[in-house]
Amino acid sequence: MEARSEIPSHHGGIFLEFLRTLKLLFASIVVGMWRFFVPPPRKSVFGEIVLITGSGSGIGRQLARNFARLGAVLVLWDINETSNTETSVILQEEYHAKCFTYTVDVGDKTQIKKTAEKVRNEVGDVTILLNNAGVVSGKKLINMPDELVKRTFDVNLLAHFWTVKYFLPSMLKNNHGHIVNIASSTGLVGLNKLTDYSASKFGVVGFTEVLNYEIIFSGYSGVHTTLVCPSYIKTGMFAGCKMRFPRLIPPLEVGQTADKIMQAILTNQHIVCIPRLVYFLTFLKMILPVDAFLEVIKFVGAATFMDTYVGKETNTLHHQNGSS
Repeated sequence: MEARSEIPSHHGGIFLEFLRTLKLLFASIVVGMWRFFVPPPRKSVFGEIVLITGSGSGIGRQLARNFARLGAVLVLWDINETSNTETSVILQEEYHAKCFTYTVDVGDKTQIKKTAEKVRNEVGDVTILLNNAGVVSGKKLINMPDELVKRTFDVNLLAHFWTVKYFLPSMLKNNHGHIVNIASSTGLVGLNKLTDYSASKFGVVGFTEVLNYEIIFSGYSGVHTTLVCPSYIKTGMFAGCKMRFPRLIPPLEVGQTADKIMQAILTNQHIVCIPRLVYFLTFLKMILPVDAFLEVIKFVGAATFMDTYVGKETNTLHHQNGSS
């Protein structure tokens, strides 16, 4: 009697799981394409406690104004007490917003922990955290002092770890919250003469991606993450820098960029690249041979972008007023 070959039952289970995965994959793609044209309704942030680092100027200040307009409670962190106070005065005069200002160096873990404790006691549990503060050196690696390298990573990357570790637990406890990390297009496609800056922003991209995995796979549906990857913004951090084709990759206006970031936050978008060309360049980087992509970089002027960098006086080791 000829024996029949049978497929083990666990193989059938895997096959069914594979079919379910394909179904969900297809459904997610369809929803994603639909949302590209028809964004989901915006959520309300009225009464939410919003903490913004680097709130003294630039994108940080503009985001604070946008949240104040929507009735949020603002917690403003910046190393520059004067500019941070100016932001608070603007929010109170224009929107009658409830603001709490704190002078804090986010490159100092001890200051983050101490100030975070004060926020919890004086304001309450933060429900929306925006890690925006950043620094840029604009030097080649071999010309960069070691302390400057460390400072870049302390402010641009490690600060995200410490703020999230402190404020995330209450969000998870209540299954309600949102973490927004401002990275950069240079965290997806590196830029010549920005070794430390690009590396720190690559770190923010990876950090946010895996943080999102940890939250989702732990079963928390009410806690969201948004990764923001803009090209260079007119904040002064990259003063003097120019692209070869400014119409193709123009410097971003602060107001318009903040509006797009707000749209992403209010619709719980996982990642937003500004302008959309950043998505395309990232795709090219992944599919083209390295030598071929180098030609693309040279053609658009990215290889010489930092050659005319002048920065500004406050853009030093202690400048934390925004990100590119």
